[in-house]
Parts: sequence; C-alpha cells; structure tokens
Amino acid sequence: MSPSGRRRQLPEEAPRNTQQAPADAPIGVFDSGVGGLTVLAEIRRLLPGEHLLYVADSGFAPYGERPTAVIRARAEQITDFLLAQGAKAIVIACNTATGVAAAHLRTRHALPIIAMEPAVKPAAACTRSGVIGVLATSGTLRSDKFEALRGRFHGAVEVLTQPCPGLVELIEAGDFHANALRALLADLVRPLIDRGADTLVLGCTHYPLVRGLIADIAGPAVRITDAGAAVARQVQHRLGAAGLLRTGNGPCRARFWTSADPPQQAAALIHRLWGADATVAALPG
Repeated sequence: MSPSGRRRQLPEEAPRNTQQAPADAPIGVFDSGVGGLTVLAEIRRLLPGEHLLYVADSGFAPYGERPTAVIRARAEQITDFLLAQGAKAIVIACNTATGVAAAHLRTRHALPIIAMEPAVKPAAACTRSGVIGVLATSGTLRSDKFEALRGRFHGAVEVLTQPCPGLVELIEAGDFHANALRALLADLVRPLIDRGADTLVLGCTHYPLVRGLIADIAGPAVRITDAGAAVARQVQHRLGAAGLLRTGNGPCRARFWTSADPPQQAAALIHRLWGADATVAALPG
C-alpha cells in the first residue's frame, strides 16, 4: 500500500489508450526482423486496400533468445512508435513476442491487437500418423502460452518440439542457399521425421522464408503449416467488427523501418523480399 493508503497503480493497470484511428489509417505490424513480412504478405493478399506499416526489429533479433523483460520493452516501444504513425491496429507478427507481450499490450491499448499462435490446430487436423513436429524459437517453446496450446491436444496427437537456435540469424543474413543454412535445417527437421512426424508446424514467422528448403529435407509426404493466413483472416475479422476496414479506392502505401545498425543489410533484404519500391528507414531511437 502507498502512504496514502491507496493501492499503487501497476504498469498493467495504466489507463487504456482509447483513441480510435479512422478506417483509412494503416495497420501496424512488427517482428524481431524480416520474418513478419510473411504475415504482412498474407495481410496484403487478403486486404489489398489497406495501408501498412512494418517494423523489422532486426537489431534485437532473435527475440527467442532474449530475456522476457527485453522483449516486452521492445514490444511496448515499437507499439508506441506505430501508434504515433497513426496505426489503427497492431499485429504482433512474432510468436515469442505474443507469448511475452500480447496480454500486456492489450491492457494498455483499446485498439485491435492481433497476435500469433503456432498452427498446431490445423496440423493436428491433417496429420495421418498422429505425430506433428513444431519448429520454433526457444522462447516460444518455453512460454506458458505454448504449453497451454500443446495441452489442448494432449492425448489426441503427439506434439514434438524442436527449438531452432541460430536459424533466425541465418535467415536474417539473407543467403537462403547457404550450405550452413541447409545443414542446420537438416539437423532440425530430420529428427522429427525420424520420430514419425508427418506434419510440420513453422512456429516462427521467419521460417516460411525457407519453406522450400524445409520441404526438400522433409520430403513430399510431409505437410507443412504456418499461421500467416490465419492471422490475416483474424485481422480482417477484427477490423470488420470494429468498423475499421478501409473502403477508399486511393493508392495503398506500405512503409518500413528497421532497427538494424547499420540498416543497409536489413533494408536490402526487405527490398528483396517485398519489392524494390519499398520505403525503408532507420527506426528512431
């Protein structure tokens, strides 16, 4: 109790941001690097009329190996930045940041905040062997949120997990044909296949960028799932429910920022993955 006898307000109890942006405002998306571009692409595919903002927090990648306090602080800072740019909704395009920060951000902001969940449910629905394998960062796999997700399928399917230290860093380097990348993926994927997994869940938004390599290693009999399209559908649903879907016919804009220092390599990778006309700037602060 405080000296006045009143309970001191905790950060989670801070007044909610109730200001609503107009429907013409952009959707803000962030990830620990370029991986969230896989989610951004699904949003653009489903909602081609929406303006988009994207922050690649490459200077702090990968989140999965960072302390919880650091991830939460980054999520707060980036969300504040995207709101300052006028975002009408926030998409946390990162499974690790979802587990650490999504609930916290929702206590502070009233606008739609859409988060990730590894695609275990669709994988469980399509497995024939009853065994699925989840590739994810260590941070995602040790989170309470993932344990709760895994527990929902206890007894129905066997959920194997494979932490992937070093994989995000190799993907962020941008050489998707590197021998080191293929070798690491083989070391991660083959043990899951050997244990009977016939469906793989890409539990990090970076991993769909190397989906082709994973498919080559796993073989044609193995199905591969990720949550990008499901997140895009949830964005559509949440914006529609809030009356925030853009109806204008004007040109759509996509703007990008990166925290990489220096930003040139990350910017070059964003241009390569999204398009040469992408406007990429250094993230302030």
